Amino acid sequence: MNRRLTLTALLVADYDEAIRFYVDLLGFTLEQDIRISDEKRWVVVTPSSTSTGLLLAKAANGRQKAAIGEQSGGQVFLFLETDDFERDYASYRERGVRFVEEPRHEAYGTVAVFEDLYSNRWDLIGPVADNGSTK
Repeated sequence: MNRRLTLTALLVADYDEAIRFYVDLLGFTLEQDIRISDEKRWVVVTPSSTSTGLLLAKAANGRQKAAIGEQSGGQVFLFLETDDFERDYASYRERGVRFVEEPRHEAYGTVAVFEDLYSNRWDLIGPVADNGSTK
């Protein structure tokens, strides 16, 4: 049996503003933007070279709207691994991405916490290479 996790649904207030954030600020690729109805679209964004993506799901009712930015209760929710931490950290800061912690070194790599446009917390991670140094 062959299985893989392909998408994580992320509640958003507006498709277009979410696309702008993930594509323009974080450098993700817009893989799909399919209109399903007047109110609903199938919008998938992915970081480069991966088959795992985010399904940007517009909140459709009060319960969902209340959960925007709170899907993890304030904990880091998503983890974005990079092959060049310094490059991406500097680039994101220049583009206005809000980091809530300065970079720190952990056993698993260099990490800095940032927030997306709805205050969901992300880890930007430069993992430890096989030789013990961070990438």
